Amino acid sequence: MRWDNLFDDLEGQLEQELSAEELDVRAEEERLRLGRLSLRDRIIAVVEAQGRDGAAGIRLFLTDGTALTVKPQTFGRDWFSADLIGDARTTHAVVPMAAISTVLFSHAQATVSLTATPSELSQTSLPARLTLSFVLRDLCRRRAAVDVTTLTGPLHGTIDRVGRDHIDLAVHEAGEARRQSSVREWRAIPLTQILLVAVR
Repeated sequence: MRWDNLFDDLEGQLEQELSAEELDVRAEEERLRLGRLSLRDRIIAVVEAQGRDGAAGIRLFLTDGTALTVKPQTFGRDWFSADLIGDARTTHAVVPMAAISTVLFSHAQATVSLTATPSELSQTSLPARLTLSFVLRDLCRRRAAVDVTTLTGPLHGTIDRVGRDHIDLAVHEAGEARRQSSVREWRAIPLTQILLVAVR
């Protein structure tokens, strides 16, 4: 009888050790998965959970302290397009991921965002592979009037050219067409200084 108790005790200890080891492995796998998540991945998870027309939107701060509530629509490699909530002047904007200083998730959004799958470098959808430069080139080609928020302040104008690491902005008054006579100045703006590009 004493041997039976000893073997039962050893079997119980072995099961506990195996269960603890399995829990440790699962916890480590989860830490590794979370370590591969990007902020972009987490924002995409929230958008997919609440839908593109989610009433709550996502609140964020840009690196200059500007607070925005956005409804992201399309995600590129290093940017996303979004409808601005509560902004009567503009309806659509391009937000560089590098311009975000803080995302203010609600409790539900934070929980959902952690269920994201880490994105792979070789993403299959075309927009996911497009960089900020590509989107700005499209705005340049369309000759769209834009409000560009930079670290030094807001500017209004038309993008004349897009280089590898900068844009040339013809600065003119809002509501005026981009004509040689209406351009006040030309600015070459490094992409790293662009916080937001809003399309009027």
